[in-house]
Amino acid sequence: MDGKYKKLAGNTLLFALSNFSSKLLSLFLQPYITHAMGQVEEVGITKLVTNIGSLLIPLVSMGVSFAIIRFGLDRLNDKRDVFTNGLVTILLGFFIMVGFYPLLRRIPLFGAYAVLLYLHVLVSCLRTLCTQFVRSRQLNRLVALDGVLCSATNLGFMILFLSGFHMGAEGYLLALICSDFLSALFVFLTAGLRRYLKPRHFNRTLWKAMMAYALPMIPAQISFWVINASDLFFVKTMCDGFKGQAGTYWTGLLGVGYFLPTILTVLGTIFYEAWQLSAVTEEKGRERFFSRVFNIYQSLLFCCCAGIILLCRPLMFIFKASFFDAWQFVPMLTLATLFNCLNQFLNSIYMVEKRSTLSLYTMMAGAVANCVLNFLFIPPFGPLGVTLASFLSYLVVFLLRAANTRSLMRIDLVPGRLILNSTLVLFEITLMLMQSSHWAVWCTAITVILCLFNLPALLGILKLLPLRRGRKA
Repeated sequence: MDGKYKKLAGNTLLFALSNFSSKLLSLFLQPYITHAMGQVEEVGITKLVTNIGSLLIPLVSMGVSFAIIRFGLDRLNDKRDVFTNGLVTILLGFFIMVGFYPLLRRIPLFGAYAVLLYLHVLVSCLRTLCTQFVRSRQLNRLVALDGVLCSATNLGFMILFLSGFHMGAEGYLLALICSDFLSALFVFLTAGLRRYLKPRHFNRTLWKAMMAYALPMIPAQISFWVINASDLFFVKTMCDGFKGQAGTYWTGLLGVGYFLPTILTVLGTIFYEAWQLSAVTEEKGRERFFSRVFNIYQSLLFCCCAGIILLCRPLMFIFKASFFDAWQFVPMLTLATLFNCLNQFLNSIYMVEKRSTLSLYTMMAGAVANCVLNFLFIPPFGPLGVTLASFLSYLVVFLLRAANTRSLMRIDLVPGRLILNSTLVLFEITLMLMQSSHWAVWCTAITVILCLFNLPALLGILKLLPLRRGRKA
């Protein structure tokens, strides 16, 4: 029984190495960008442009990256069929996108960055194809090494194009393109993926099965984009003139506000990349396995969430002074990110059971809720309204998934712990935003109480792992 926890811990450490460098880079890169670009509005434009790319990537790839990892892990499938089918799907999607160029030009800001956006989308899809495929082959050390190298090249290109050539948003996109291209090339050559690329191995039967699994993930990903990235477009449009500032000013601040919640995103990404391998391959005692891991995972997330909220104001001093007010977006965005991480965990149940349509329905419900709540909350609360809308949207998705996964796998979500943790964090957020008397003391006390409450669950990790040398898994 212990072997599966040891395997999960080992994969988590490997993916931590892979993601830590890239995500650590992103944590330091955001303050650097605010200094390199100077104006809040310019940073806002950069965020809007890259989010257009985030919207186009799942459309072009047709969601095939999800099918690559799921069907690649299936021992009954020929790996050559899986990889070839994935590449053909991406190339087909890209050619379709080229045909829609006149229509895509109507997207705000797209026309000015069309060529770079096309390259960014194509190279990003190819890199994801290569990394997801080697992950399905469980070449986790290569994934970790690629993450470190990609981070290094990304940093180098950012410095070159932003500080060296002062290219602004164009330089930011060009840096992403160059680092993703080198990463895809490195993985392709190192893993010997050429031998898996066989046109005669285009398996139509498997491709139909992969598309049946992947296509519902496209609107699911778009729904995720609506909840997350579209907030910037709502703010740009509805907050133009708010407190005498342009909409791009507020998108710049909101974009920087995502900086600290990225820490939770890092944690969630590291865990989920390791977890999806264990979720599919570990079959014995699956319900108990899922329940134990979820209990530990949510405890860790809530402790980190409370700490980030407590430190959000002092940590904002690392940015340029004009960005300090972005701290007010951090508390609620951090809680929203936490529930997004929990949603990812529940999504692994859909992945195991190949029920991607349920992932679609729940994310679409969250997207619709997000749009409605943005229209309701932005007029009275200004840009802060989108943070509350994001949290409530992810909460809706979580509640729906908690309910409909019961028919697939009955895992214990420890509702009492969830409710108490959420209540404590919401109380901390209220004190932080109101800046009430002695708020720092009260927020510190809440953080300590929450950590002590979750400590037994966190210590449970030690009981699950085989620590004695020579003990059999």
